[in-house]
Amino acid sequence: MHGEHIKHDFEPKIVAFVCTWCTYAGADLAGTSRMQYPPNVRVLKFPCTGRIDPVFILRAFQKGADGVLVSGCHPGDCHYMAGNFHARRRFAAFRALLDFVGVDLNRLQFSWVSAAEGGKWVDVVTELTERVRAMGPMPEFKELEHEEQWSTFAEATVDKSGAINTPELKEAYDSIG
Repeated sequence: MHGEHIKHDFEPKIVAFVCTWCTYAGADLAGTSRMQYPPNVRVLKFPCTGRIDPVFILRAFQKGADGVLVSGCHPGDCHYMAGNFHARRRFAAFRALLDFVGVDLNRLQFSWVSAAEGGKWVDVVTELTERVRAMGPMPEFKELEHEEQWSTFAEATVDKSGAINTPELKEAYDSIG
């Protein structure tokens, strides 16, 4: 079966947010070592998983991803010291929000893949692709309504110079902090 792809009824779109230093290098090693893995993953690299805002994950689902992978350096091995610890804490809370808005958490995978772990990258991508393929396409994920309402509200309350143009809002804004 080397080099050939089995035809499936459904090929999931998967977006991977990876750290440049570890996982991206591991994925590159898998490629240069000619390791076979599903071609479903679109890789977006970041300096550190600590810089990946959870909003990016929501955006990936909104833009049609069926699954999302977030992968970085192993804990204690972060190029930016504790960046991946911050990411792990932030995403724990974010998983609860995704669950609340109706995203099946099986569509989201977090992993640690080092620069030397090309084989692990292949395993993670293959496992996630197969799992998401079995789940079928992601139901259409509508943007949260209040986001639309907020942008309309912001346009109505901020004038052309960017200043807040109602006295009540200005007072509230000035009292923050």
